[in-house]
Amino acid sequence: MAAPSMAAALAASLPAPSAAPTPVAPTYEAIPPSMSTLIDVEAEIPLECVQLDGLVVSKILKHACDSSASSPIGLLLGIDLDGVLEVSNSFALPYHSGDDDDKSAKTVARYQASMLRSLKEVQGDDSIVGFYQASTLGAFFNQNLIDLQAIHQDKLRHSGVVVVHDVSQTARGNASFRAFRLTSAFQDAYKKSNFSTASLASHQLTFSSILEELPLKIHTNPLLSAFLGEFSSPSRNALGSSSGSAIPPSFSVLDLNSGGLTKNLEHIVDALDNYRNEEGNLAYLSRQIARERAKADNYVAKRKEESAARVAQGLAPLPEEDVTRLFKIPPEPSRLESMLQLGQVDAYAKSLAETTSTGLVKMYAATAGSGV
Repeated sequence: MAAPSMAAALAASLPAPSAAPTPVAPTYEAIPPSMSTLIDVEAEIPLECVQLDGLVVSKILKHACDSSASSPIGLLLGIDLDGVLEVSNSFALPYHSGDDDDKSAKTVARYQASMLRSLKEVQGDDSIVGFYQASTLGAFFNQNLIDLQAIHQDKLRHSGVVVVHDVSQTARGNASFRAFRLTSAFQDAYKKSNFSTASLASHQLTFSSILEELPLKIHTNPLLSAFLGEFSSPSRNALGSSSGSAIPPSFSVLDLNSGGLTKNLEHIVDALDNYRNEEGNLAYLSRQIARERAKADNYVAKRKEESAARVAQGLAPLPEEDVTRLFKIPPEPSRLESMLQLGQVDAYAKSLAETTSTGLVKMYAATAGSGV
């Protein structure tokens, strides 16, 4: 038998390798509710301003221009620091006109979850801080916006915001972005689902006190700002003469066409018709409630007279009855839809006033030198 080699002898003399220890999964303890407010310091700082990144502005403008929906909606992503809500990204939500509400809601929920998961995988901002909605002629009061904002203010820190973009202003060369959130008085009435006349009076609610506006500013990258400045400034050729800017000048502000006024007036008439129909429905329900209450009051008064007559005759009084079981008095109707319709009329009227004032200035300027 051959003698073992030196390497084999050394290998045999070494101790057997020990098995690699199995890594223990880390354990995390939940933060007690009493300590969450102490750790989350930013939650105690009130929100004072909303800051949109230039990328978000571009995405909203493109979505509002390309979408077939009347009011395109998308989600805003970012973070709040030192009272400033910094919106750094956004994505549009799909719109399917042929689907029913239940199927459309499920499709949007799946798409939203997929987008947030993809953003998290690439280390992007995936914290929802609100949503945006495009509108026409500044009229954005509708039930869908109120319901969606109420959900965000109940679930998100600092209540979340809704950024409203006016498409008609953009068509005139003036991009309009405004940030809103629900007032505390309206939130209280919304949680109670009580928009009766007494509730509106106690909360001092009108269409102008449903939302409160927050200051909004747009932040752009310094390199992008320098590029846009260079892109719009006149360039000089080799001979030293100015050859004009890469962006041609726009003379849309000199357009005297009043077609927008006609469209604005049509919207005002439609909004007034909707408000009148809603007020007619409320008046009909109020008359129906008054009739049922009058029947119940007459029945109670008659029962009291019969009971008093029986007591005078030495008989036992009539037993008390539950009037609500005998007479079905409907509850007072909600006046939320009526307030929203008034908000639409007010928005259209303000847009009309702004458009007509600008148009009058243009007309006076156009006829200044003609002697008319």
